[in-house]
Amino acid sequence: MIASELYKNIGTVLISKEELQNKVRSLGEQISQDFKGEDVVLISNLKGSFRFLSDLAASLTIPTQVDFISFTSYHGGTESTGEMRIIKDLKMPIENKNVIVVEDIVDTGYTIDFILKYFQDFRIPKSVKICTLLDKKEKRKVEVPVDYFGFVVPDLFLIGYGLDYKEYFRELNYIAEYNI
Repeated sequence: MIASELYKNIGTVLISKEELQNKVRSLGEQISQDFKGEDVVLISNLKGSFRFLSDLAASLTIPTQVDFISFTSYHGGTESTGEMRIIKDLKMPIENKNVIVVEDIVDTGYTIDFILKYFQDFRIPKSVKICTLLDKKEKRKVEVPVDYFGFVVPDLFLIGYGLDYKEYFRELNYIAEYNI
C-alpha cells in the first residue's frame, strides 16, 4: 500500500487543533505553578510525544531542560506486548532533579511503570511526575500515577499530533481515530 492510500483511513477528528493548543497551554500553566521557583527536566519518550513536549516546553514559565528517551513495548505492532525495550537512553544526568516524563498517550501503563522503576533504581531524581496528553484509562493493565493529563480518550486507535500508524500521521495538527 502506498502512503497516500493510508490517509484514506483517517476517521473522526476527536480533538481539534484549538482544543490541543488550549489544553497544552493550561497544562503549562499548572506545571509552572506547581514548580514555581524550581527547575524541571522534561523527558520525552520518543517518538510520539515530541510535538506535545515542544509545545508544552514553550508554555512553561520556569527554568526547563529537555532530554529524550525511547522505551517501547509495541515492537512494531499496534498493541503493547508488555515486554519493554530501551531504544535510546538519557544523555543528561537527572539525579536530584525534578523530572516530568512527557508522554503522548498512557494506555496499558507498562511503559510508564518501567520508566518509573528505571529512574528510581538507576537515575534517582528528586521527583518524577507523569504528564500525558492522552489517557486511555480503560486499557490500563498496570496502575500508574498520571499527575497531569490533557484528555481522557476512548479505546480507539488514534493518530495525529505525534501519534502514528506505520510512522505516518505525526504531522497532523489534530487527534483522529484511525481505521486500521
